[in-house]
Amino acid sequence: MKNTLIIGLFSLAFLMAGCGDGEKKATADNSPAINVSVSSVSGESGDSFLTASGKVEAVNSANLSTRMMGFVDRIYVNVGDKVRKGQQLISISDADLSAKLAQVNAGITEATAAYGNAEKDYKRFTALFKENSASQKELDDITANYNMAKARLEAAKQMKNEVNAQFSYANIRAPFSGIVTNKFIKVGDMANPGMPLLEVESPGKFQVLAMVPESEILRIKENTVVDVVLKSLKTSVKGKVVEVSTSAKNTGGQYMVKVVLDKSEENILSGMYATVRFPVAKKENVNSVMIPQTAIVTNGELKGIYTVSQSKTALLRWLRLGRTMGDQVEVLSGLSPEEQYIVSAEGKLYNGARINIQ
Repeated sequence: MKNTLIIGLFSLAFLMAGCGDGEKKATADNSPAINVSVSSVSGESGDSFLTASGKVEAVNSANLSTRMMGFVDRIYVNVGDKVRKGQQLISISDADLSAKLAQVNAGITEATAAYGNAEKDYKRFTALFKENSASQKELDDITANYNMAKARLEAAKQMKNEVNAQFSYANIRAPFSGIVTNKFIKVGDMANPGMPLLEVESPGKFQVLAMVPESEILRIKENTVVDVVLKSLKTSVKGKVVEVSTSAKNTGGQYMVKVVLDKSEENILSGMYATVRFPVAKKENVNSVMIPQTAIVTNGELKGIYTVSQSKTALLRWLRLGRTMGDQVEVLSGLSPEEQYIVSAEGKLYNGARINIQ
């Protein structure tokens, strides 16, 4: 009787577990399918261009600084002001330089007087020596004194030139005609050597510094005409490659390519993001798998895409991506040609979600 009761309890437990699993399966099967749009992987034999991102900046751009330390007395311009070449922009306190200049002038006066006396003695003893009224040693001593006085006077004059040169660093002037685009200091602040004070740019001529990976840099040549897409202006302008860097030592494996933009009527401003499209020769016998960037799923450093399984569910596939070309990105591994992937969904996708292809 006791054994029969135990067997009955075990049977009841298995029946309840089976019913629970059935309910869960029924719940999973009855979950609404997510409407999605799919596309097939396209295999292309290379591409006629590659893209790189960069920022627009003025060709003529300078951060102005000083070589002396002092308080800022006055700033004559504001951000956005137009300036001409040689115009004074900032004055820095030069009281110490004025005192040093006074000392130098006093030294020049003293050296000039000493030189005058030495010159008179030199001429007098030279005449006496010719008349045999002065010894050779006396003439040598007077000549040495004369040369030293002359050297001291020249040193005092050069010191004055040095002080005058430092006055130019107390009065910051525009190196070229342009517009003040940034101000890093205000009146009363302490200016230190090398610290940027103002930024001046010459408008009208712009360039883009784009970073290109090492796998593509050899395909880019100087004097190549390129398209530069300005996303904020929703337009593109022509440009030309003027420099191609041959070292990535300080740029993390990326090579710098400088592109000068053609003159345009578009309202281009420094700092705008740009995408440069470089025309390159197609790679032979290479099938590139290309997918739109909008379909990429990102999780930290991982990038993947939802594919369509045989049971019509979403299957997350992690990918290894390559170069970006326009609005598409190259898949190096993780997808094969003609495989379907989800482009957009009307709900939140997850791994194993039921989908309805529209």
